[in-house]
Amino acid sequence: MDEFDVAVVGGGPIGIEMHAALVAAGKRVVHFEAGRIGHTFSWWAPRTRFFSSPERIAICGVPLRTPDQGKASAEQYGDYLLAVVEQFGLNIKTFERVDRIERDNDGGFVLHHAPSRVGVGGQEIDEEIGFGAGERPVRARHVVLAIGNMHRPRAVGVPGETLAHVSHYLGHPGDYFDKRVVIVGGKNSAAEAAIRLYRAGAHVTLSYRGDELDAGRIKYWVLPELVWLIEKGRVEFVPETRPVEIRRDAIELAGREGRVVLPADFVLLLTGYVQDGTLYDQLGLDRIGESRRPRLDRETMQTSVPGIFVAGTASSGSQTRAKVFIENSHAHVDRICRAIAGVGVPWKLDEVMEGLGQLDEEM
Repeated sequence: MDEFDVAVVGGGPIGIEMHAALVAAGKRVVHFEAGRIGHTFSWWAPRTRFFSSPERIAICGVPLRTPDQGKASAEQYGDYLLAVVEQFGLNIKTFERVDRIERDNDGGFVLHHAPSRVGVGGQEIDEEIGFGAGERPVRARHVVLAIGNMHRPRAVGVPGETLAHVSHYLGHPGDYFDKRVVIVGGKNSAAEAAIRLYRAGAHVTLSYRGDELDAGRIKYWVLPELVWLIEKGRVEFVPETRPVEIRRDAIELAGREGRVVLPADFVLLLTGYVQDGTLYDQLGLDRIGESRRPRLDRETMQTSVPGIFVAGTASSGSQTRAKVFIENSHAHVDRICRAIAGVGVPWKLDEVMEGLGQLDEEM
């Protein structure tokens, strides 16, 4: 069995940064990603832009430069991640899913992995991989789980949710041209979808359970545009409503004034995503709060199981109100590197707000 100092699970930006830092510290690393590098960004709608500025989502001290000097699109960021991996010579086992992690008798861990057609999360979900069906296991003294937290849609739980014209993901805006689209949700993804689909020629209605849109949950440059479209009647807004049934050509909403049926060629349930905590439960990690996030030592990011660390948005569990992002997760890499290797990251680390601290305040 091949042996390593550290196994990293998850090939997003924080996983890549973790890998690079540990290699720089002289550690032997094995790194698994169930899909392509930066898989999460591959299922975002085309040309979706980040909330954070390029400086805040850049990794490993490598500048992220965009053609217009603005915020990066998902496509630009995906290319950037590939360039960083190539620059640092990182060997990431892509399309290789970690099915199971076991503790061994020597205080280390054995990782069982198998080939995967797609990554964890997104519209295409691969459920057919069996435990132990892949290559021989590997052993690692430490494991860093940088698995993210957007793995499955947050189900609404109404009849018709699985119909073909219903989705929890925004597709290519052009798909909705001249179609009646009802969007359920009131956070950033729903707000952006409403604007983009209107501009793509769709007839858009936005249903939200709140009485007004929450400025704290929508990008500051998106909210005024959406409010203007609603005020001008170009996007219909039905506040204080929730779906109760979806039919082939309509959606029924319940609201303060009773029930209303809206015609709909497409229904987008943009109500957020939840984390797949299978690996956490296999390892017996303590999980806390409504979000079911792992209990961590904030100074080291080590979990209740010695030798298991969690980094990035994986540390927040299933966030209902996002507090942990890429931009405030770089510190996790430094803490873990110090705990495992005794040294910090070799690049400059900017101080940013502490997302985990805000989550603690909500407990």
